[in-house]
Formats: sequence, C-alpha cells, structure tokens
Amino acid sequence: MKKVFADIFEKWLASEEGEGFWGVFSAKNAEGVIYQRALGYRCRKKELENQLDTSFGIASGTKLFTGLSVCKLVDQGKLSLDDKIWNILGKDLGRVNKSITIRHLLTHTSGVGDYVDEEWEDFDEKMEELRKKYPVNLWTNLDYYLQMITPLPPKFEPGERYGYSNSGFILLGLAVEAVSGISYQRYVQENIIEPLGMVHTGFYNMTQLPENVAIGYMVDEDTGEFTENTDIMSVIGGSDGGIFSTADDLDALWRGIFAHKILSADMTENFLKAHVTIDEEEGESYGLGSFRYDEDGGKVLHFGVGFDSGVGFSTAYHPKTATTITATSNNEVWPFDLIAEAFQKLG
Repeated sequence: MKKVFADIFEKWLASEEGEGFWGVFSAKNAEGVIYQRALGYRCRKKELENQLDTSFGIASGTKLFTGLSVCKLVDQGKLSLDDKIWNILGKDLGRVNKSITIRHLLTHTSGVGDYVDEEWEDFDEKMEELRKKYPVNLWTNLDYYLQMITPLPPKFEPGERYGYSNSGFILLGLAVEAVSGISYQRYVQENIIEPLGMVHTGFYNMTQLPENVAIGYMVDEDTGEFTENTDIMSVIGGSDGGIFSTADDLDALWRGIFAHKILSADMTENFLKAHVTIDEEEGESYGLGSFRYDEDGGKVLHFGVGFDSGVGFSTAYHPKTATTITATSNNEVWPFDLIAEAFQKLG
C-alpha cells in the first residue's frame, strides 16, 4: 500500500489542485505508518521546513473536538441533546431562536444566524468588515463572540434543513463552559488531548506560536507573494475552529474514538451515525460533530475538514481497514480530493 499512497500523492501534487502544497500527508493503519511525507516551510522567513511532527492549524477540524466534548457531557448525564441553549446559558441570546436545542446545534440544523457564513457570496469582503469591527486580537474567549452572533436574524427555523454553522458551534462551546465550569479550551485539553496523549495538539496563541508550529500563508495568485495569517486569525482558537494538531495526533484521536476512550460505546455510535442528510445522492451526512460518507457495498468513511486563511485540512477514518488518512496544509491548498481518492483505494 505504501507505493499506492505515494503514487496517489505524487499525482495529486502534479495536479492543479495540489500544486504548491505545503504540509503533511499521512496514511496509517493499526500496524503503523503506511506512508507519510512533509513538504514546504513552517516558517518561510527562517527557512524552517515542515516536519512530520509539525503542528498545523486545522480550522473547522476543531468541530470534531467540540462535538466530542458535548457528547461526553451528555454521556455523563450533565447535558441532554434536547436541552435548549437558552436554558443552558441562562442569558439573553438576542435573536437566537429560543427553541434551539443541543441536537440542532450539533447537527447544523439550528438556523442560527452565522457570524462567519460559508454561504456568503462576498465572503472575503464580509470577513474584512467583521475583522475591522471586531479586531481578532480580542477574540480571546467565547463570550466575546456573542456580540457578533446574537443580533443576527435566523437563517431558517430549527430543524428545517442542514446549514453549516460556525455560530452554532460557538454556542456549543459556551454550553461546555456553562456545564463544566471551566473554559472550553481547558475542557478539551483535559478530557481529549491529554487522555489520548496528543502531545502536539493545542490552542496556541497566534502571537506566540511554539517552535514547531506552522505559520499559515496566503499566496497571491497573480504575484506569488506570501502573506502570513497570524494577524487575521482569532488570537486563540474557539469551539468552531482554531486548534493546532498533527497527523499522528489525529490518528490517535480517531483510534481513541473507535476504542471508546472518550465516549461510551452507545454514545460513540450516536456521535458517528448519520443524523442529517447533506447530499443523499453522494451518501454524505453529518453526525454530532463529524461528517460521513456511505457508499454502495457498505463502505463508510468518517471525516473532518477545515479551510481558512492559510489553512487547508482534511482527516478521515476508514472503519473497515482501521486506516486514518490526514492531510494538513499551511498554504490554503485544500486536500479533500486527495483524501477521497486515497479512500477509494482501501476497498
């Protein structure tokens, strides 16, 4: 299989989609590494190269951690999927629909107005406006986000449809804090990262990144000029995105999930199963914090994705072969099709 994955990766690198990739590609099974490779620079100015143990921002891949955190609290009887977010937080949430439940938020069916909306047509312009009004160096705690969320009109009625929501996962992070009594970031650290031995994973301050952490780069398509993302990302990652991790740590995360090291067997099944259909024809659905594909013949793939300024990320677990495939990028090359093609080779 090593040659198979190496060939897939080389072919993708030579394609328009994979051209210029900086990051790590990794495939591992229960016996260990199948194929891994690191390319590009974690710090271009100092010419420091990416290594296999370099930590990368994974943007919305963080939602995996948030979903697991909430489900752990449900597992412990401290939360219910049918609890209403207004009741949990006990504060005025403005235009957030009062009937929205934890289940709605976890499955992206809440309809809450999104402060960073993936459906914006003029996304870059809207993000620039948002950062001017709410400087990212102030995004240090989840309560700060409420002023960006609570005035927004709902997008649709709770349960009406699937609609990917960053605001929804901020509210889930606040629920974790309200129930646990500690910060969301600390909860993830103590209940997921440390128990699974994920030594290169954490919520790092963008102004003081540790040594072996990749800076994200935006590359101008016309001039080829590189711009660092450290000044335009939230200074501390939140429950909708911003954690840093490595391919090996994400392998440990997937194996921890399936070995029931985080959740009970019943809750793990509930976390992973399809709760809402995204694309019936393609077999794409969403669980309680992760995506899944179901193909003919019973092939199932569980995955998480992330994309942001200077970040491209995808990770997946193939239950039939106990294989993890992860690609982390620090120059906006999105590796989703690379992961999908590698998955097809697993049978």
